[in-house]
Amino acid sequence: MLVLETFGPAWGLTDPSPFVTKAIVLLEMSGLDYETRPGDPRKAPKGKMPVLHDNGTIVPDTTFIRRHLEKAHGIDFDRGVSDEQKAVGWAVEKMLEDNLYWAVVYERWAIDENFDKGPRHFFAIVPAVVRPLIVWMVRRQVRRDLWGQGIARHNMDEIVSLAGSSLASVAGILGDKPYLFGDDPCGTDATVYAFVSNVLCDHFDSALKAAAEKHPTLEAYAKRMEERYFVDFIT
Repeated sequence: MLVLETFGPAWGLTDPSPFVTKAIVLLEMSGLDYETRPGDPRKAPKGKMPVLHDNGTIVPDTTFIRRHLEKAHGIDFDRGVSDEQKAVGWAVEKMLEDNLYWAVVYERWAIDENFDKGPRHFFAIVPAVVRPLIVWMVRRQVRRDLWGQGIARHNMDEIVSLAGSSLASVAGILGDKPYLFGDDPCGTDATVYAFVSNVLCDHFDSALKAAAEKHPTLEAYAKRMEERYFVDFIT
């Protein structure tokens, strides 16, 4: 059986990481038997989650997890998708994973109120005597990453403007279709749902959520995907 290492449910989400959620949706789409188990990014091959285990083969990174499922198990995530749509799908994935993602991280790690409501709880397992130091060190590194990537060089209004453009682009491509490219979901929908549902999370005071809510089609889309792939989780 396939095993996916995850963080586990949090904040009303299947997983707080959109990348883990993406992998879970891909596995749901595949129809293959799988299970999840808690993972430790410090022990992961690339220092990130998720990680897929497939009979001795270890696959980190969601893009390569998808390619492994396609090659090793013959899954066609792009059935019925044209070459042009595949190109658009890849561009959408990179827009969300390499741009919108950092806005989400900034909002949750750099804004004190959101950090206290969310990521701070990740450190509950750390011994109390060293917890403040560990929290400070990890948060400092995240802030360095945000500055190095560039998102932290903007003010919050600018960050929301950039993220809003990404969300509006997704809504524009989606239009009035049930899924990104038509009546059936494809591989890119796993990524789109993962990020849209994460942004729409009710747990945080979120300007990004407000930007997403300007597009009712995104909320309807997230609900549609949840009802299709996570009915047991939301009921």
